[in-house]
Amino acid sequence: MRKQHPGLFALIACILLQPAAVIAQTSFQFQYGKLTNPFSGAEEYTSILTVQQAAQWRYGDSFFFIDFLEDGVPDGFNDKSIYGEWYPTLSIGKLTNTEISIGPIRDISIIAGFNADSDANVLKYLPGVRASWNVPGFFFVNTDLTALVDASSGTAHGGAPTTSNSFVFDINWGTAFGTDSQTFGFFGHAEYIGSQTNEFGSEVKSWLLVQPQLTYDLSKAINGEGNTLFVGIEYQYWWNKLGTTTTENVVQLLVVWQL
Repeated sequence: MRKQHPGLFALIACILLQPAAVIAQTSFQFQYGKLTNPFSGAEEYTSILTVQQAAQWRYGDSFFFIDFLEDGVPDGFNDKSIYGEWYPTLSIGKLTNTEISIGPIRDISIIAGFNADSDANVLKYLPGVRASWNVPGFFFVNTDLTALVDASSGTAHGGAPTTSNSFVFDINWGTAFGTDSQTFGFFGHAEYIGSQTNEFGSEVKSWLLVQPQLTYDLSKAINGEGNTLFVGIEYQYWWNKLGTTTTENVVQLLVVWQL
């Protein structure tokens, strides 16, 4: 359920100017929309506060976010829940000090992902490989292929059922467009996760999650400098949400404050 950074184009620009520097960009996001509990079918307006950071260092990059979710309904789902993901990478090109160019692929990286949820006591490891692509008009386009290794404690410790291991394929992107005084960003990702079997022998269905964000740089319109305050929407399409038969289509309000 990876998120993206609507102001990441500023970070990318800095990285291009200072390729050896350690650069990080942190943002706070607020989302609000009517999300579905896939286990009960109930739909509740849910607030999500996200702390997010994208960074690059000498041998790779890092992306993480932490969500704080609350839907106001004490049903065991999104009840003051905390969910986070972290994706550090090591660039093969930077590690070997060689230029990797395979057609439109500009670099290959080793990725080590971590997903954790406090409400369900879930912990997943995602080791794998990333291909970074040269796509005209985009700051970045990455494709990630990773394993999905379950390290959760399971129902015996009050958490969600453990599952068999699987795989994840994810594509994530970012671009911006507009005029000298008006800037829009288009960021997002789409992931496919293979089916699994839980500790009771039941199938956890494969799922597809698509989360594009369209943002407007409000701070640029106000003070001419920009890259501070963004407003927009995030569309979420989730087929077989969390491995159930529920499909979710929802548009959420999005406000971003970028440091």
